[in-house]
Amino acid sequence: MIPYRDRFEEIIASIHPPVTAPVGQEYRTAGWITHLTGRWYPLPPLWREGLAGLEYLALLRDPVYQGHGLVRGEGRPVLLIPGFLAGDYTLLTMYRWLRRFGYRPRMSGISFNVGASNDLVRTIEGRLVKTYELTGVKTTIIGQSRGGLLAKVVGDRNPKLVEQVISLGAPLADPYDVGPSTMAAVNAARLAAAIRYGRDATDERHFLATLAGPAKVPTTSVYTRGDGIVNWRSCVRSDMESVEVNTSHVGMAINPQVYRVIARLLGEHRGKARRAN
Repeated sequence: MIPYRDRFEEIIASIHPPVTAPVGQEYRTAGWITHLTGRWYPLPPLWREGLAGLEYLALLRDPVYQGHGLVRGEGRPVLLIPGFLAGDYTLLTMYRWLRRFGYRPRMSGISFNVGASNDLVRTIEGRLVKTYELTGVKTTIIGQSRGGLLAKVVGDRNPKLVEQVISLGAPLADPYDVGPSTMAAVNAARLAAAIRYGRDATDERHFLATLAGPAKVPTTSVYTRGDGIVNWRSCVRSDMESVEVNTSHVGMAINPQVYRVIARLLGEHRGKARRAN
């Protein structure tokens, strides 16, 4: 029988496995305090997250929501991945927007984004393969927050099936560079999973190693200095394009500036979608 203390340390290791620094970045040294509270100090501007409703109203009145600047999709596939503690329903506005203008958006199949990273990656990969079978062309993946981390790893592991990755408020340079309240939710979810399923840290290490590696498909990180969840500095990496917008973290899925960035990126990749080889 494993002593209680050893079992506790094993569970903690599964929650926070060691990570490797990505290209052009160095992870900060993390002690026990940062494992429990996150690495972002001073406290993030959480009040900004309460403005998401106003951002939605602004989107409905913005020309981009009516298709201005958005090249028609002609059936090009787009896979949407929600953020931590969220589900596909949080991206319905974006889904409907893309569908109205000729894209073929597809949800990730995630109803509550709290599972083990590699399990979620496999679920998304299943959707990705089916999407290719239906369309015969590469897919653009858009992921919000943790969804952006998953999107980057899926793109790296399936470059022949992915046209580009667009992350929205995702800490691609350091997935633990978040505020205390977010880190508390992360710890609770991972501790529950470690106790229930007895997972070790190996699976998460593999995921983090891929995340830290250089992007294998064109990747754009959209970030905001008004982020109340993720430290915006951790959204910036030297091996990918970074685009700053003025929004909240939650509002990234319904903000007109973000939609204009997405419209531009989809337009730039028009005609590049091709059969995987």
